[in-house]
Amino acid sequence: MDIIHSRQNPVFRQALKLSESRRERLKSGLVLLSGTHLALSALHAGWSLQRVLLREGHVGQPEVEQVVGQAGAPAVVLSGALFDEIEQMASPTGLLALATLPEPPALRRDGACVLLDGIQDPGNVGTILRTAAAAGIDQAWLGLGCADAWSPKVLRAAMGAHFAIPVIERVDCAAAMDAFAGPRAITTLDQARSLYGLDLRGDLLLALGAEGRGVSDAVAGRATLRVHIPMQAGIESLNVAAAAAICLFERRRQLLADPA
Repeated sequence: MDIIHSRQNPVFRQALKLSESRRERLKSGLVLLSGTHLALSALHAGWSLQRVLLREGHVGQPEVEQVVGQAGAPAVVLSGALFDEIEQMASPTGLLALATLPEPPALRRDGACVLLDGIQDPGNVGTILRTAAAAGIDQAWLGLGCADAWSPKVLRAAMGAHFAIPVIERVDCAAAMDAFAGPRAITTLDQARSLYGLDLRGDLLLALGAEGRGVSDAVAGRATLRVHIPMQAGIESLNVAAAAAICLFERRRQLLADPA
């Protein structure tokens, strides 16, 4: 295949915009996946890839050829300089893929869901999504003010969780909580019950807020369950992604120990 060297090439320009701009991702309905792991995760989940971009020198590598073969989509080769300009974090596999964003499902009114309220750090958002998928959560909701779920940093931190759990963005947190039929929990130190004294096996909506600020007043006012994680004296809080993991896997532990 010929190698693209020009910054004016439309394939390069589209991919660069997708890597940099949330507006472009929303406008086009496309997302840029970095690396063979994410591309294969998308394919295994039944997603279709619209185009595969390869870095010169990586054509013929087994994982790269596996993606190209399964995708059934056009593949182009970019010069190292152009490829590196698109990819915000270096990938040893030298592959990018354009995928179509799915239409998000309706918000559930039952089951197990996690709501992110104003969490702006991409690493925390991606880690929570990865944890939620591993814990068997049904849906992940991101309120206004959260990091873009489809940004390169969130996608990388989530390690394929986007393809295992429905991720719904721009959620009206207050309305979503009002509509949820089961317990609506927040983590807090104020008038809260210990996580380990609660039965978490049924329907549950767990709302998590940004570190320091916590959930918004609108979310806190709609909580029916206030939860705290017992910690060593003198320690006030945990990283929000760590707190999410503790809560979600305590629920999973209870389910595995004694299914309701």
